Amino acid sequence: MKKNFTLALLVILVAVASCSFTNKSFENDDKDKLLLDLITYVLERGHYEPKDLNDDFSSNVFDDFIDILDPTKRYFLSSDIREFEKYRFQIDDEIKNTDITFFNIVYQRLMKRMDEAQDLYAEVLSQPFDYAIEENINIDYKDQEFASNKKQLKERWRKQLKYNTLGVFDNKIDNKLMEGTNAAIGEGGDIASTNINLNLKNANGVLKDVTIEEIEIASRENTKNTLDEFFDFIDDLERKDWFVQYINTIVDEFDPHTFYFAPDDKEKFDIGMSGKFEGIGARLQKKPEGARIMEIISGGPVWKEQSLEVGDEILKVGQDGAEPTDIVGMRLDDAIKLIKGPKGTIVDLTVRRVDGTVEEVSIKRDVVLLEESYAKSATVKSEENKYGLINLPKFYVDFEDYTERNAATDVAKEVERLKQEGVEGIVLDLRDNGGGSLKTVVEMAGLFIKDGPIVQVRSSGQRKEVHEDKDERIQWDGPLVILVNELSASASEILAAAMQDYKRAVVIGSKQTFGKGTVQNVIPLDNIVRSNEHGDLGAIKLTTQKFYRINGGSTQLEGVKSDIVVPDRYSYIDLGERDQENPLGWDKITPAEYKIWDGYIDFETTVANSKKRMEGNQQIKLIEDNAKWLKEQQDETIVSLSYDAYKKREEQAKKRSDQFKSLREYDSKLTFESLKYETELFTQDSVLREKRNRWHKNLAKDIYVEEAVNVLRDLKLNNIKNSERKLASVKG
Repeated sequence: MKKNFTLALLVILVAVASCSFTNKSFENDDKDKLLLDLITYVLERGHYEPKDLNDDFSSNVFDDFIDILDPTKRYFLSSDIREFEKYRFQIDDEIKNTDITFFNIVYQRLMKRMDEAQDLYAEVLSQPFDYAIEENINIDYKDQEFASNKKQLKERWRKQLKYNTLGVFDNKIDNKLMEGTNAAIGEGGDIASTNINLNLKNANGVLKDVTIEEIEIASRENTKNTLDEFFDFIDDLERKDWFVQYINTIVDEFDPHTFYFAPDDKEKFDIGMSGKFEGIGARLQKKPEGARIMEIISGGPVWKEQSLEVGDEILKVGQDGAEPTDIVGMRLDDAIKLIKGPKGTIVDLTVRRVDGTVEEVSIKRDVVLLEESYAKSATVKSEENKYGLINLPKFYVDFEDYTERNAATDVAKEVERLKQEGVEGIVLDLRDNGGGSLKTVVEMAGLFIKDGPIVQVRSSGQRKEVHEDKDERIQWDGPLVILVNELSASASEILAAAMQDYKRAVVIGSKQTFGKGTVQNVIPLDNIVRSNEHGDLGAIKLTTQKFYRINGGSTQLEGVKSDIVVPDRYSYIDLGERDQENPLGWDKITPAEYKIWDGYIDFETTVANSKKRMEGNQQIKLIEDNAKWLKEQQDETIVSLSYDAYKKREEQAKKRSDQFKSLREYDSKLTFESLKYETELFTQDSVLREKRNRWHKNLAKDIYVEEAVNVLRDLKLNNIKNSERKLASVKG
């Protein structure tokens, strides 16, 4: 079943690059120019569908970079854009000549405008907002013009900040509005003095111990604090962080999934894919006083030692008795680098406790597993039947050691555990699973079939490769349902498509999945240069291949169409690959040779029964109505800044929303339980127990899981009937 998927293309690419790339020299041999030249070199020679670096390409980069830097058009002036315009059709030439003039000019101007913006928002928020006047804001900024002068820019800020503050203002009023017979204002003010008509005379309540002026002031202060925190984060960014954004604007023109990782980002990507890191096991948030602990990860060193608690603030970090480093005011990423470290090493933290006391805490670092990334399972009881459900958040893998832990081996373990529990069918939940390792997909698919092709892969200009399961063992040959939605992508689509083509499983979910039919490989850029004076260069995630179903069709753009379509709240919202910028196109190739699953499934009857059940299901109809309403809300871009109009709109929205409350109150009457090995852990891990209880509670409200269980029951009944028919036929 295991197969080496190392790509000859990448081996050749690295070999050619190491021989030829270093022949080029730079007049100013800085890291930015090296990165630009290196990445475009890799893109031109390694990407599945390279783009021509021409004037059209240049113009797209120009528009996209400005849009990414200033999407709400509240920094740059139209005069800035006119000044930048002379570079619109020169960026392709700059890339070829390793020139970064365009970036430098835009970056310097952005820093200036952001400095000005801090004074601007402080000035706007120093004056009260008048919520009585009738005025609107268009929150669709894409086609709006940039402000022509600073007066217009200030007005744009005023409207945006008024819009941001309006909801805060309303919440504060709701919090202070107490039940009573007549509306009134607390001591110190009245409605008329504020010049704000809040319709409180018609409200059945009383504002207690506060004036409208005080609420309005507090709302602006809240917005100002939020912006102060945002600009504090911006101030932490360095020039290199903005240059990475420029590089990725160029890279993104090739396709949505090709991406440059700066060294720190590559580490985060690896953690996300492996679901583990080495450190103390706490999530941190930057605060002016230091790094505040926001969450303690179950099973990590801090959790085991009970040495810290949420709310504690780390002030200094030392390494095993060495002089500590003060991290107050330090970038959060830099502080985290000091705190993380190899398993077994000691980190000394100077901590201000929640009660205000300061002490030093020494913690031995260890491997921290992010359990929410991993496969988990539960049994499902429906009347006298027991089924199994496996939730797989992603197709994870440890890049450095495949045997350490990966999605395929974990799912295999869960299948075996469910078999020991005596389940009669399995639901594999791939909803919201964005994909991951291609190798794990092939191995996982092999758990459910005897042998045969799983996916076809083609590199640019190359013959297709067929990736097969060659292990004849079948770990689970019983009824199988796969749950998907619009966010099931890539590896999830490979597995769902293969099981669908074999008619091995019934796919239930959205009309179609995400539609990502491309394969990416992560290439460390240090591997491509012979010598480098600039330290770690990061890596590029490069689209090198497209994958195809065994029936020959691509999942690119089209995704996998569910056998049984069930609407969900995302049904009318643009989420798929087809809604991304610069996606590759759909095509097809010759099918692979494969045999339909010989499991006696009456596929057509099962699907027909399910569709019939859902036709009269009021919960399904309500989900469909909710999805349409969410789309209407999303499409509404002209918003009133009048409090009366805002309140009226909110009341209408609440009334409409109340119609969908029953979606959250639905009870499938199914019973979910953790498996034996997990219940034994609960005695030591109350956090894990609470997480599982919450998961089971949500599953019991999940109509998609309920229908999946119904389909499993039908599959079992149909299997029995078909087996009896086959036996009768043999006897006859």
